[in-house]
Amino acid sequence: MSAFLDACARRPTSFTPAWLMRQAGRYQPEYRAIREKVSFIELCKSPDLACEVTVLAAEQLNADAGIIFADILLVLDPMHIGFEFKSDHGPKILKPIRTAAQVDGVADNIDPDESLGYVMEAIRQTRRALKVPLIGFAGAPFTLASYAIEGGGSKNYYETKKLMQADEGLWNALMAKFSRAITVYLNAQIRAGAQAVQLFDSWVGCLSPADYERYVFPHVKSIFDGLDKSVPSIHFGTGNPALYPLMQRAGGDVIGVDWRVPLGAQWDALGDTAIMGNMDPAYLLAPRDVMFRAATEVLQQAVGRPGHIFNLGHGIMPEADPAQVRALIDHVHEASARLAEGR
Repeated sequence: MSAFLDACARRPTSFTPAWLMRQAGRYQPEYRAIREKVSFIELCKSPDLACEVTVLAAEQLNADAGIIFADILLVLDPMHIGFEFKSDHGPKILKPIRTAAQVDGVADNIDPDESLGYVMEAIRQTRRALKVPLIGFAGAPFTLASYAIEGGGSKNYYETKKLMQADEGLWNALMAKFSRAITVYLNAQIRAGAQAVQLFDSWVGCLSPADYERYVFPHVKSIFDGLDKSVPSIHFGTGNPALYPLMQRAGGDVIGVDWRVPLGAQWDALGDTAIMGNMDPAYLLAPRDVMFRAATEVLQQAVGRPGHIFNLGHGIMPEADPAQVRALIDHVHEASARLAEGR
């Protein structure tokens, strides 16, 4: 077994396993060199290159898990929701989904082995090359629906909330389609060799607990209920710690939390679960001793409790120094081993 998989199952480990969201990305010169030759979507759709950047990041950082290089929007393609990546403005939905006719046109009976076969092949190749467990992932239905409705990124999610609140039946129809497609997609990743899967709900923090429970909870629960239980699942959300108890009820063997809440207090509140997090990514830009102090403070809140996986509260930013990121992982391993021994 691995320390990462042991922690997912809340088995004791001699040190705290660590991996970082966006550990393959623009902060790496090797990644930037590849991106000078191919577009982002070309990189996602090349199993060889996706495998290369996934393995490179895990090995450079000495991470305890790798996460397959892909994007949460890839599943939109077989769902007949067109999109493109603009290097200067991020992803753009070509025809935002805002009418009943458009929702009717969204496909949910996808065959990911066919339409997203490049992701499955990347997983198979990476499993052969990677020495640590491999995580597959998908975007959660609210986050994907928000992209589809807003047409891209948003600061207020007004269009999403307008549809959600004005036509609950139409909202549920769209969310059900996303949920079915996501479930099939994640199970295909597990069949291809993913040893854990993560559901990213990066935008759900804009909701109140009441709105989450009414408009989102049933759909997310249906995903976790439908997942292959042979591998652990991670449920990650950011932006509103008040949602974590509801997210835990919706499902996931591991709850991923951001830096807006003390990890220990949140774990006390959640109780019977493994937990992932939760250093503020901004500390990667701080002096190294300050970063180490912040990481140690996170680790101290988990001492004596099996089931902690160290991660950032969100992804590595492009401005980070690769040497600083590697130093963080090394520090987590060394400091957590000392804490486990009572030193």
